Amino acid sequence: MRVLLLGGSGLLSGAALSAFVRMGHDVHALTRGERALLGGEHLTHLRADRTRAADLSGVLQDQRFDFTVDFLAFDAPDVDRLLAVKGFDPGRLVAISSGQVYLVTASPKPPFREEDADRPLMREPASDTRDHGQWAYGMGKRAVEAALARARGANGLRALALRLPVVQGEEDRVGSRRLWAWIERMLDGGPVLLPEEGQQVVRFVHAADVAEALLALAMLREWPAHAALNLAQPDETTLREFLVRVAEHAGVAPRFVSVDRARLEREGLADSCAPYWGRWVSRPDPARAAELLGARPRPLAEYLPGVVKAHLVPPRPQSHQGYAHRAQEISLARALAG
Repeated sequence: MRVLLLGGSGLLSGAALSAFVRMGHDVHALTRGERALLGGEHLTHLRADRTRAADLSGVLQDQRFDFTVDFLAFDAPDVDRLLAVKGFDPGRLVAISSGQVYLVTASPKPPFREEDADRPLMREPASDTRDHGQWAYGMGKRAVEAALARARGANGLRALALRLPVVQGEEDRVGSRRLWAWIERMLDGGPVLLPEEGQQVVRFVHAADVAEALLALAMLREWPAHAALNLAQPDETTLREFLVRVAEHAGVAPRFVSVDRARLEREGLADSCAPYWGRWVSRPDPARAAELLGARPRPLAEYLPGVVKAHLVPPRPQSHQGYAHRAQEISLARALAG
């Protein structure tokens, strides 16, 4: 099978690249070329800036593939630019979307079924806020999905949006570093702020399990009629329960100090001290993908030990950007603890 991956060096795209190469597919990975890709004789590295129509045409004109995965589409023009390349045929096309498409609705009520994306939208947040950036990301992914729908209607393109929650993986130590943000705070010995006692419910998916689902889609005999599918691990947990497990695997015993949202906002720490917390953490319901694809991502307990262990291997990851405020966090935690 001839496979095109738009992206290949990130946490998720790297996992997919490894999976398709391992299965012996003829893989073509398109990146800007800033990092070398490992794949041996089954991998062709295409170097192009996917935001430039001329670059895309230079490497994809008259190219035909059986299966394409787009990890890099963040707005409708990204899809339109790709499909406008002369003679380009993606075959089956999967665009990686996000559970964020649910969070930009006016009254999100997780866990989210695919049809929940059709609910009325929230108002656009003020442009100078973190909420606006998160909103823009979710709206951009919705625009990607709308562009796919137009292409399906216009020329019968077999396309699908795969909606994901936060992705966990061993290689995230050099990516978002959100898990490392918590581990580093646990390791430094200081108290760890835990918003609202850590009662927020969270749900993730492991990168390798997404790659397996993409393999299943590539080999599926009958293409799904659905425009979008959720993929996520089967279980949910509270943020506190998740962090207790992380601490156990890291061999540490952190001192969590609960803090309410209002206090974090007054201190200017609400956006920096606690990944996986707040409005912008999605919880997609994966039931439909499990039924259609037989996709069975692993529960948290199966993959978390390996992910935590990978983060502890020297050299340690660089600090998450929020760790710059660590001294302020410790001061607040000590004040709250009395």
